[in-house]
Amino acid sequence: MRRVILRRDGSRRCSNNSPVTIVRQVKYGKCCRNLACRIGGHVVDGCTEFVASGAEGTREAMTCATCGCHRNFHMKEEITQVLCACSSHPTTRTGGD
Repeated sequence: MRRVILRRDGSRRCSNNSPVTIVRQVKYGKCCRNLACRIGGHVVDGCTEFVASGAEGTREAMTCATCGCHRNFHMKEEITQVLCACSSHPTTRTGGD
């Protein structure tokens, strides 16, 4: 799972006046590629999670080692967290395409 710090927002503060950091994690889940599209059907290969074939930043990182499909065929899941230095728990929002 790739983790990206979107921004450290000094203007936004949590309840105890600590600065807030927004972190987004991106994960690619099951493969949605329709293998029977040409004949008018709908068949998926059953790949449940994207596994990169190569290191981050290489061309192979965009191909799934399990099914051989491009990463774009896999369902994208984004997890956004709002973090602060206070003792309260982070707020989490999940979403996907």
